[in-house]
Amino acid sequence: MAITSETEILARQDQPTGNWSKNSPGYQTLLVFLLSLNFGIVFFDRQALNVLIPMGVEADLQLSQTQIGLLASGLSFSWAIAAFFVGRLSDSLGKRKLLLIIATIAFSLCSFLSGLATSFLFLFAARLLMGAAEGGVMPISHAMVASEVDPNRRGLAQGVAQNLGSNLLGSFLAPVVLVAFATAFSWREAFYLAAVPGIVSAALIWFLLKEPEPVKIAGTEKSISIREALKERNMWICVVVGVLMVAHFVITWAFMPFYLVEGKGIDTSTMSWLMGALGIAASIYSFVVSGISDYIGRKPVMVALPFLSVLGPLGAFYFEGSAMVLAAIFFVGWAVNGTFPIFMATIPSETFKPIHHATVLGLAMGSCEILGGVFGPPIAGMLNDAFGIDAFLYVLMVLAVISGFVSMGLRETAPVALARRAANSAPAKGHAF
Repeated sequence: MAITSETEILARQDQPTGNWSKNSPGYQTLLVFLLSLNFGIVFFDRQALNVLIPMGVEADLQLSQTQIGLLASGLSFSWAIAAFFVGRLSDSLGKRKLLLIIATIAFSLCSFLSGLATSFLFLFAARLLMGAAEGGVMPISHAMVASEVDPNRRGLAQGVAQNLGSNLLGSFLAPVVLVAFATAFSWREAFYLAAVPGIVSAALIWFLLKEPEPVKIAGTEKSISIREALKERNMWICVVVGVLMVAHFVITWAFMPFYLVEGKGIDTSTMSWLMGALGIAASIYSFVVSGISDYIGRKPVMVALPFLSVLGPLGAFYFEGSAMVLAAIFFVGWAVNGTFPIFMATIPSETFKPIHHATVLGLAMGSCEILGGVFGPPIAGMLNDAFGIDAFLYVLMVLAVISGFVSMGLRETAPVALARRAANSAPAKGHAF
């Protein structure tokens, strides 16, 4: 059952969720750190193809812009399916740690398969398998954070778990390290390198984290359906915004590296650092945006940052100065990446009961991927083939502006913001006659 009023949401935040009250602050920090590291490795593997496309993959496999888009969308499709079904499976089995370890080992092996590709179809199949392995990682991770970490720090914790590692490793180190490695050896060896860290991460999770205690189900509790979840306004708004912003993210990473090299004539080394600037930005914003949302509320940042993100495409279009200034423009515009854990995890987990967390988080992430990640890149690729390789930049701006307007309909869920609102309204109620 969804929580349908701000009063009920505030009341829910005052109740312990899962086992967080029994966990020391040190363990909560360790949990968030390892989950962030693990998801960072997920994105290191996922981003590998995007930065290696201009390093020989496109030429060796004779890929069109549409096929490049399909490679990104194929992974998003299987990621989306896995996100929902693995999330529900972890709710029913209560074996979140075990499922997380299995998924981590599986996606690492799929990265190795990508390096063996000899054709578009081979590479497409490898990316499908990788998406299926990676899709369940984030719903399980967020469900673990929601049950094991103090709710008053949930926004920050989920922001770090989803954004810090994924952007520091996937968006910053992946382009810098993999481009350098591919230059020294080849793009195939770069894929083999990307497969190694996941095995190490799986071992760390196995030895250092404990299996969360299953959520106790009341006699009247039952699983929630997609239809029931989407009746809650916050849920469907998070889904819509998620579809738009995941499309924005995947399109940026699928086409921006190629555009910077082929469209703007930037060398591959400078391109790798420009794309890496997005990773540094998002790593910082994983703290800043999520932490700010804990204090001022989820809604204000969800509304403002999509509008700010149009700076990135505009800079890529029109700025012809130094790469350092362009990196700064990208840095400011990419603040929108800090909202991803908010609409994918924080708002849904604050809106629904703990027993439904992995299910609704899987719904949020799965629908974002299957609609935004699957359909966005091929459409942008076809537009690039038809109108030029800068057409995707117009798509990015449209997606961002629509997201900002849709977010205006959100109902606030941040515990501190709701408590402050309740305290400010109390005197007025006390003097009413």
